[in-house]
Amino acid sequence: MEQIAVIDGHNDLAWAHRQMAGYDLQALDVSRPQPRLNTDLPRLRQGGVGGQFWSVYVPADLEADAAVRATLEQIAFIHRLVETYPATLRLAGTAKEAEAAMSEGRIASFMGAEGGHSIAESLPVLRMFYRLGVRYLTLTHNRNVPWADSATDEPAVGGLSPFGETVVHEMNRLGMLVDLSHVSAETARAALRVSRAPVVFSHSSCRALCDHRRDVPDDILSSLRDNGGVVMITFVPAFVSPECADWQMQLRAELKRQQANEDGDGPQAEAIAAEWERAHPRPLATVAQVADHVEHARELAGIEHIGLGGDFDGSRDFPVGLEDVSCYPNLMAALRERGWSDPELRRLGSANLLQAMRGAERVASELRGGTAR
Repeated sequence: MEQIAVIDGHNDLAWAHRQMAGYDLQALDVSRPQPRLNTDLPRLRQGGVGGQFWSVYVPADLEADAAVRATLEQIAFIHRLVETYPATLRLAGTAKEAEAAMSEGRIASFMGAEGGHSIAESLPVLRMFYRLGVRYLTLTHNRNVPWADSATDEPAVGGLSPFGETVVHEMNRLGMLVDLSHVSAETARAALRVSRAPVVFSHSSCRALCDHRRDVPDDILSSLRDNGGVVMITFVPAFVSPECADWQMQLRAELKRQQANEDGDGPQAEAIAAEWERAHPRPLATVAQVADHVEHARELAGIEHIGLGGDFDGSRDFPVGLEDVSCYPNLMAALRERGWSDPELRRLGSANLLQAMRGAERVASELRGGTAR
C-alpha cells in the first residue's frame, strides 16, 4: 500500500529535549533512535512524516519577559535542529516551501507557539515571532491569558477581549494561523467570527465522542466548512477515550485531595500518581478510537477540513499502535479498512493543512495590500 505523507500539527520535541538534555544535540542525538522520546529522525522517516509543526511551547506559569525569553530559546533550538540535520529537515514558512521540502525528500519544519502568554501582550513580539518562522499561535494554553479564555480555566473575559480580537486581526495580517486548540468553546466561536483566514485546531479531537474540555464541540466542527480551517485530530488518550478521560479525572481528584500538582508535575505528585496507578491500572486507548474521531470530524467538518496532530512528546502515553511518530501508517491502514481512498487519506495527511495555509497566505496578502510584512 502507498504510504501517505503526513504534515503533523503538533510535536513537543523541543521542550522534551530542553528538559532531558538542555538542547545539547550531541548528548541527545535525534538522528539516532531515542527510546526515551516519541520522536527521532529515523522514526519520522518510518512514519512517512513529510512535514512537522514543532511546538515552541513554554509553561503557562512563565509570564511576561520570562515567557518571551523561553519561547525565543525554543525557537533557537528548532533553527539549530534544522541546521544540524540539513539532509533530513528543511525550515518552511509557506505551503510552497513545504511542498518543495517534501519534493526533495526532506521534512518541512514549521514552528507553532503554544499559548498567548508567549507574546506577553505585545504585538511587536508577535510580529518578531513571525519573522523568526513561527506560523501559528495557540491563543491560550491550560490557563487563561488576559485577552482570551482557556478550555481548562475558569471563564474570565467570555471568549476574546477587544485586545484578543486585535491579536487575531494581526495574525491574519501576518499570515500566521490562529490555533484554537486549548481555548474555550466561547473563545473558539469568537475567533471564528473575527478571523478572515482559516483557523486550525493543531491537536484536538471531538467532544461528542469524548467529553473532555480540550475537545471540539460539534457546532464548531461544522463551522470549519465556512471558515476553511482544519481540525487536526490528536492521539492523546484522555482526548480520544472516555475511559482514559475518566481515569485522568479521578487521578486529578486524588492529586487535589492530597494537595499535589494536579498535572502530575513535581516529585510529590509523581509519587502519588505512581502509587494511585498501581491500585488503578491505566486504561488503554486504541487506533480504532482515534479513527472514530477522524470519521466524526469528517462527518461534521467535511473531508477538506481534517488533519492529524499527534502531540508526540507532549503526553505521558499514547494509544496502542500509535506510540510514536513511526505509527501514522497504522492509522492510515485502519481508515483504509473502513473504505477511505488514497486521495481522501492524502487530504487528511497533508493536503488540507496546506490548503488552509494557502488560504491564510492569500488573506495576509490582501490585508497588506501587496506590501512586505
